[in-house]
Amino acid sequence: MPRKAPTWDDYDSAVAQIILAPSDSDFLDQLIPVLKDATTSSRIGLLAQSLSQYAEDREGDIEQIGLTKHEEFLGSVNQLQKVREGTVALTAEILDLNQQNITDVSNALEESLKILRAVNNAHELIRKKEYHRALKSLEDLQNEHLIPTIQNKYATQYKLADMIQRSIPASQKTISESVMADLNKWFLEVREKSQLLGEIAFFATQQRRERQKKRAEVNEYLKNFKLNSAIELVFDESNEFDVIDNEENQIDFTPLHKALHTHDALGQVDKFRVEYAATRRQQKDLIMPSSSENIFAGGEDETLMGLLENVAGFAIIEKATVMRAPSIRSTIDLWDSMCQTAIRVITKSLQEVNDADLLVKIKMNIALFIETMELTLFYKYAELLRRRFGEDFQEIVSTDDYMPMAINTRDEYQKVVDVTWFVDDKPAEELVYVSRPFPCVLPFSQMYPLCCIDIRNLLNQFLIFTSEHFHHPNVVDETLRKSLDELLTDIVCQSLVERLNSQYLGQIVQILINLEHFETACQVLEQILIRERSSTSAGGPITLKATEAFRSNKKAAEKRIFELVNSKIDDLVDTSDYDWTATSPPIETSNYMQTLTRYLSNIMNSTLLGLPREIKGLVYFDALSHAANKILALPLSPDVKKINPNGVAAMALDVQHLSKFVGGLENAFMLEHNLDELQQTVALMQTENHDEFFDISIRNKKFGRVDAMNGPILLEKLTQTVDTPVRTAPLANFSSRFGLR
Repeated sequence: MPRKAPTWDDYDSAVAQIILAPSDSDFLDQLIPVLKDATTSSRIGLLAQSLSQYAEDREGDIEQIGLTKHEEFLGSVNQLQKVREGTVALTAEILDLNQQNITDVSNALEESLKILRAVNNAHELIRKKEYHRALKSLEDLQNEHLIPTIQNKYATQYKLADMIQRSIPASQKTISESVMADLNKWFLEVREKSQLLGEIAFFATQQRRERQKKRAEVNEYLKNFKLNSAIELVFDESNEFDVIDNEENQIDFTPLHKALHTHDALGQVDKFRVEYAATRRQQKDLIMPSSSENIFAGGEDETLMGLLENVAGFAIIEKATVMRAPSIRSTIDLWDSMCQTAIRVITKSLQEVNDADLLVKIKMNIALFIETMELTLFYKYAELLRRRFGEDFQEIVSTDDYMPMAINTRDEYQKVVDVTWFVDDKPAEELVYVSRPFPCVLPFSQMYPLCCIDIRNLLNQFLIFTSEHFHHPNVVDETLRKSLDELLTDIVCQSLVERLNSQYLGQIVQILINLEHFETACQVLEQILIRERSSTSAGGPITLKATEAFRSNKKAAEKRIFELVNSKIDDLVDTSDYDWTATSPPIETSNYMQTLTRYLSNIMNSTLLGLPREIKGLVYFDALSHAANKILALPLSPDVKKINPNGVAAMALDVQHLSKFVGGLENAFMLEHNLDELQQTVALMQTENHDEFFDISIRNKKFGRVDAMNGPILLEKLTQTVDTPVRTAPLANFSSRFGLR
């Protein structure tokens, strides 16, 4: 039997229960039966009336609360509004913070990727054997990424950068080991090719012999010229043959260059040079036989030929290395050691030779070796001499005191005269007898005799090397001339010219004197080279480029002296303080004028004393001309508006003092002409009749040197008005001192 549906007599209590239901499901559970009852009992209107009444009662309650607790209500509303606004702001900040964190993380990842890409690039270059570029890439990685990141300990990539930075030395070591591994392969290659290289060189020399023989058969005059003579070298120019690079043999020096550049970038050039020399020394030992070996034991000359080919090939590679990489040239003791070992082995082995035909072959092989190596040895010798004497010259020039050389005794004087090409300007009797005072001072500094000693030694070293068994004197003459030119021009002359920027007048004067003596030395050297050259050399004069270099740079030194002297004159004249409208005439010469004449007198009697007379005359001439123009510009200045007789008198007194000083100098007649315009300008300013300047005949006679444009300007500034000095009454300030005012 179904349960009977509930009924309500009054819906007011039911509505209250429905509205106050604790949950939505309870709300529906209570609402549905009430709606069903109202529908079945046709009391929908009554239910609606109960709902409306409940709503009106609640609105009345709310209105009552609003009237009785208005302020609390509004406060609650405002507080809720603020909470809402804060919630919105906090939400926005959270979103922004999240976005910023995402951006920071993205940037950090991008920076880390840049570092990693740079590291990968460096290792990729190492793999491709581009070692120098790899080192450059590591250097850029450090400078652009690692060091700036490590300096900021709070950087996101700090640990990564620090770890990579600590791995840089290991990467550099890897590069160094890799490049040395390639170089060791190259060492092995050149050692294996040394004998082949010597064989090719001997073959080329034999071909030259054949060509020279055929030329001599055609022209009997050519029989007078041997292999490697100047004539033979000229005839054979069209058949030049590169032993290092030809169809039979090619030697690639790229591994050597890479190793040199890599160690240079690592700052390990000295270490590399030592390792290179040690390796070449070991290779030298490997190609040389033991001193106990009999190289003619089989009755043949093949072993000797192999030994000579190895020695020649080794030396040719050394020469090529010197030309391509001068900074790692090995020492000459390798060649000496090889020759001494070969001589010992050959000498000992010859004692066991009993075959005359074999001796002829041995002699021919050794002659072929000498002819092949002769020029190679000479060029290497000349290069070593240039290097050694270049270092000596550089040290001499850089350590010079640029002061006249002091001589204490006659013996010291004689030693200097013997080693230099100095010609003393003292009378002959004073040079022979003890009447010449000692100690004395020679005009040049100590660098001049020291360089002369080195020049003489260089000449002797060339002569020693070529004194015997050397058949191409033309090469010696030309190489010696070029060597002297390079040393004197590029080192001595250039070093002196670089020091012309000095502000010290005494040093510039000494440089000029040194240039003068080096020019004379070069002229003497030209005559020595002509006298000592071979009879087979072409005739005619020999000219050293260094002679012209010293001569032309003397002009630069003279110009620099003029600049320094004129600069000092400018400074002194700028201190002049003429009162062009003075109230009283001058009593004495201005201080600046007294200082100016004293300065000119002092430098001529001290600083410029060692200069040749003609140069001192030029310095005086230029200095006085410059001083006159500078003084003349003073009254012409736009700042000077008026000049009264007292101002003219002050300038006239100074000009008179300068004229008197010049009149007491040597060659005063020539020097005084520099003051003509200045003197005539002062005379014009002192004349009472200004119209004389505008009369051509009178102006040419009295003011001919005055500039036609400057004269009217000065005359316009002249005034005869002299302001009377204001005198203060003796007791004018008496009352003020006692507070009576």
